[in-house]
Amino acid sequence: MKNQLKRTLASGKHALGAWVTIPSADVSEAMSTLDLDWLLFDLEHSGLNEQSAQVLMQGMRGDRVTPLIRVAWNDPVLIKKALDIGAHGVIVPMVNTKEDALKAVQACTYPPKGIRGCGPKRPWIYDPDYIATADEEVLVIPQIETEEAVNNADEIFAVEGVDICFVGPFDLSISMGFKGKQDDPKFQAAVDKVLEAAKRHNVVPGMWLGAGRPVTERLRAGWKFISIGLDLNLLVDGTKAALKKALD
Repeated sequence: MKNQLKRTLASGKHALGAWVTIPSADVSEAMSTLDLDWLLFDLEHSGLNEQSAQVLMQGMRGDRVTPLIRVAWNDPVLIKKALDIGAHGVIVPMVNTKEDALKAVQACTYPPKGIRGCGPKRPWIYDPDYIATADEEVLVIPQIETEEAVNNADEIFAVEGVDICFVGPFDLSISMGFKGKQDDPKFQAAVDKVLEAAKRHNVVPGMWLGAGRPVTERLRAGWKFISIGLDLNLLVDGTKAALKKALD
């Protein structure tokens, strides 16, 4: 397994991706033909599970688009299963402390550095050297979605093995008392604080959409790993645009 996304980010380029929640391989197949760098199969806030996510990843065309999974929780069993079915990296929710980050990294890493059990069902099929290289290829992506995590960002990003951070703006805004709204200056200052901490520790900064600002603006500021949307919302938006065009 060679992680193309990791190489793209290491070269300094940005990487845009999208969330997949619809349990149909038609969706993952179609989206993998687009000019995206990654697809994220969401096992936290959707009806997907490991079995359906595996089928969706198997439906992807080629190897240019990197498959990732967001696990439901910072649990070594959930992380192990996500990697064993072929995810090239995991987004881990609610990483609020250095200890949380270390737990996520260890769950993604084989002994002696980590605690990941050995049983990479799918990766073994197409990469007999997977066990020897997985620790270097798998992306570990803690999600920063609470005020506590923002305040601990330097400690979290200092943990060896953290590759990317991902700001979850809705949970973060709720944590700060803004009920999902992202236009408050204090919220935007918290997002900026995450960016600066990521830069200090050479961690790739990422986020959902633009966290209250245009994605183009975030890219200019140095954010490198951004989701452009969710399959269901993109479907609805595309239908709305088609209807508007038909009626104009």
